[in-house]
Amino acid sequence: MGKTYLLRALVEQCGGFYFGATAGTEAESLRQFSAALAEHVGSPAPFSFASWDDAVSYLFGLAAPGRRDSPFLVVIDEFPYLVKATPELPSLIQRVIDRFQIEESGMRLLLCGSAMSVMGGLLASTAPLRGRAQLELVVRPFGYRAAADFWGVADEPALAARLHAVVGGTPAYRRQFLADDVPASMGDFDDWVCRTVLAPFSPLFREARYLLAEEADIRDTALYHSVLAAVAQGNATRGGIAGYIGRKSVDISHPLNVLEDSHLLVREADIFRAGKSQYRITEPLITFYEAIMRPAWARLESGQAAEVWPRSAERFAAQVAGPHFEALCREYVLGPGRSLLGTSLGDVGSGVVTDSRQRRQIQIDVAVVESGSGGDRPAVALLGEAKWGTVMGTNHLERLERARELLAGRGMDTTHCGLACFSAAGFSDALRGEAERGGVLLIGLDELYGRTMPTAVLP
Repeated sequence: MGKTYLLRALVEQCGGFYFGATAGTEAESLRQFSAALAEHVGSPAPFSFASWDDAVSYLFGLAAPGRRDSPFLVVIDEFPYLVKATPELPSLIQRVIDRFQIEESGMRLLLCGSAMSVMGGLLASTAPLRGRAQLELVVRPFGYRAAADFWGVADEPALAARLHAVVGGTPAYRRQFLADDVPASMGDFDDWVCRTVLAPFSPLFREARYLLAEEADIRDTALYHSVLAAVAQGNATRGGIAGYIGRKSVDISHPLNVLEDSHLLVREADIFRAGKSQYRITEPLITFYEAIMRPAWARLESGQAAEVWPRSAERFAAQVAGPHFEALCREYVLGPGRSLLGTSLGDVGSGVVTDSRQRRQIQIDVAVVESGSGGDRPAVALLGEAKWGTVMGTNHLERLERARELLAGRGMDTTHCGLACFSAAGFSDALRGEAERGGVLLIGLDELYGRTMPTAVLP
């Protein structure tokens, strides 16, 4: 995400001490820290601390009252490397923080790391640093619109959507990984995929594997890849994942929890059915790897991307671009599309509406539901369906109307419920006619990327 760039820029702007940890033993890490700290304070010789306890105490002593006129900024990057070598380090920091808080220390300590599970655990439950932090910041990827601007493809939404489905909003993938190799146009997209993501000598080729390997709590990577593959192939429930990998549901609780803590997997509740949920991979590159690359890994390693990629078109649409497009539509409603709703409240999500009479389930890809309070009933503000490669017609609208009718029968307030069709492939003339008469929003790629504003506003 560029966190190291941000941290270095912060230290350069504000002054302070920056230390970037590396994987190593406790003795080596302490020696590297001592040398960097000695250089910062201008010591003619490296410090020789006997333990991390001594090093941390000396560091906080530099911010003691009366020693400086402004707060002392200290940035320790890749902190999980230090914790792995010295597990008691958070406790040592906690003890010094508690001692120096009484004296109104000028210390401003910023701990950073790539291993999300380790960083999240620093402030969890009975962790030593719980209650000591004034800020917990997750550096997130760009949203889909900002990513399109960053890659310079905002003027071509069809290309921007496909590009985001592959590499997401991670800024380093463009500059540090691909040296600004950007698809020139929609016609260049297939060649770009083959020469970058699917090329065995490209830094992106094994990146999805590295993302998994860098998490400290992940040891049996084969099991975790199987879990992610199950989700990428549409087995999004706990039972579906367990069935795909040949395990019992209770046996996959730990890997699911670890992947959630690592922010590689997210569990999304069914907005209409309490207790039901589905899992979704948060990193597009991992979805692309599990759906497209992993099944053909041997051929890709031997340089056969030009043969593999054309045969993956159907899988890319069904397992990568399609689900990703649904997520973009929800992001749109949560952000820029919020102004189209008659309400500013409500949860945005997806869910299933069961039609017992017709013995089917209606999948709602985008929904906005306001929970009831007091004597008010839960209210449905929006029901939407999203299609990546299908031209939407009146049959899709009829399905949404039926879902609205069913939800009203279940006691939910649908008085002001609008309907929306999201499509990357377009809409039939008949559906456009319905939209002109009112009651339904048509949202295409131009609307999603802000090139065109929908003409209607839902009641």
